[in-house]
Amino acid sequence: MADIEIYSTAMCPYCVAAKNLLQAKGLSWRELRIDTDANARREMLTRAPGARTVPQIFINGVHVGGFDQLAAADRSGRLQELLAEA
Repeated sequence: MADIEIYSTAMCPYCVAAKNLLQAKGLSWRELRIDTDANARREMLTRAPGARTVPQIFINGVHVGGFDQLAAADRSGRLQELLAEA
């Protein structure tokens, strides 16, 4: 099974949309809340340099980006490729 990580905050509609997309595909993920965990925020900034918004999504260690990039990956078939690399 793929290792999916989502850096998020409590009040983020794009985070909810990303999780809904993944849930609709029957996938599970690990959520890292940057609004309540300073270490998670630092880790996100290190892993996704320049990223200042959430969600920041990683699949099997590959930085996908935010919700828009996740949705685009789903439409293009790239999401299936990333999931298959598990």
